[in-house]
Amino acid sequence: MTRLALVMIARDEARAIARALESARPHVDRMVVLDTGSTDATREIARAAGAQVREFAWIDDFAAARNAALAHSDADWNLVLDADEWIAGGAEALGPAVLPPGAGGFLGEVRVESAMNQPGAEGAGQSWIARVLPRGVGYEGRIHEQPVSQLPRVRLPLNLGHDGYLAENLARKGARNETLLMAELQAQPQDAYLWFQLAKEHQARGRAAQAALCFTEALRLAGPDVAWRHALVVRALIALKANGQLADALALADAEVAHWLDSPDFYFVIGELYLEAASQEPDRALDHFLPVAELAWKRCLEIGERPDLDGAVAGRGGFMAAHNLAVFYEALGRAEPAAQHRELAVRLRGQA
Repeated sequence: MTRLALVMIARDEARAIARALESARPHVDRMVVLDTGSTDATREIARAAGAQVREFAWIDDFAAARNAALAHSDADWNLVLDADEWIAGGAEALGPAVLPPGAGGFLGEVRVESAMNQPGAEGAGQSWIARVLPRGVGYEGRIHEQPVSQLPRVRLPLNLGHDGYLAENLARKGARNETLLMAELQAQPQDAYLWFQLAKEHQARGRAAQAALCFTEALRLAGPDVAWRHALVVRALIALKANGQLADALALADAEVAHWLDSPDFYFVIGELYLEAASQEPDRALDHFLPVAELAWKRCLEIGERPDLDGAVAGRGGFMAAHNLAVFYEALGRAEPAAQHRELAVRLRGQA
């Protein structure tokens, strides 16, 4: 019997799949790759890396493919990776002390750090996702599928890197995700999570108006306690600003501030909103908008990094806030605090 298996679905991932498999191979007992119709060298590369490759006819349903892949595993635990991800740290969490043979009393959430390079969403976004599954746990959902289980979720110190949200990689995937999301929304128009995911898809592709519309709908439908509320609010603020809806963004920020007093991401975006307000109303800039922007970025540094918050971007509680303050003080001709924060930004970036 296998203790831990890597289980992956892949299609036309010759660019990245070796990196994913090589990062996992030292820590798992076997690797299963379910190919859903590659026309490149994905299957050959996976076999060369030591994976057992199976094939599956794609039916526009990610959960169906995930479940078909899991059916090929006999392991007590399954580590689910995508081909554009890799183990970046914390692999000791995959050892038998944490995932013992024959056990399976929880779903393991891991931190996925996604590189992003779209305007307004640059940096490394962080999400906590259940990717370590005990035997018998499967998925549901045609797109942005989720594991189905009543078992408790436990955060593990396992870190995954992910570059699938980079603009060049999104372009390579085309409109597949957007098409599936639209189909799902036709069947479930009140599903806030689907609106959230469609909003992120538009935002990643630079469609400001569509992103703002979909984020607004997700906010209308989502409950206050959904696990992804932090990411929803922060990204909605960015989308509204990008679409020229500054007043709406400021109203949303006022409505949400009490919930995110310890979020550097929230305050980082607040600083950007008030800087934009200062540029639009220069007569009120010095006595109203700019002081709020300054205080917001200072608050980011007071809080520090919060990778535990879903959707957090690394640096907003550190070097990115310090950089913004340095630029802010330079623009105001305040050389000493500008130099101090420039130095702080360099130091914090080195620690990131």
